[in-house]
Amino acid sequence: MIQYALKCSNGHTFDSWFQSAAAYDKLASAGMVTCAVCGCCDVEKAIMTPRVRPARNAEARPLAPMPEADTIDVAAPAPDVEKVLTELRRKVEENSDYVGKDFASEARKIHLGDAPERAIYGEAKPEEAQALIDDGVPVAPLPFVPSRKTN
Repeated sequence: MIQYALKCSNGHTFDSWFQSAAAYDKLASAGMVTCAVCGCCDVEKAIMTPRVRPARNAEARPLAPMPEADTIDVAAPAPDVEKVLTELRRKVEENSDYVGKDFASEARKIHLGDAPERAIYGEAKPEEAQALIDDGVPVAPLPFVPSRKTN
């Protein structure tokens, strides 16, 4: 496995793991490496710092002091990310019909013209979602759990 720092033409940077350097080259040439932020497929390797281990006989240098444990919350998302996700959830819930676990069948009916055209969201098993994609039904995962599912 190899990890690359990547950058899209829109300036977003992100890391991704690949089976090998050849695997990255093959996926990139097929246009299958996309930006994790915006979905752009114009992605290239970014300059990255190599990870080098110090020599066994190297002198140990003290690390910079860590902030107090109560001053940082590593589990909390960045405030602007949380705000964007909240806004996305609000727009999806206001402008779409929640179809629950019937998402795959309802999306297929809409695609085939057997149900009225409308925006929907719901839940699907990974194999159901893959079957929809394979059949050309336009679907995308949401970065949140529908609020109707939470207690």
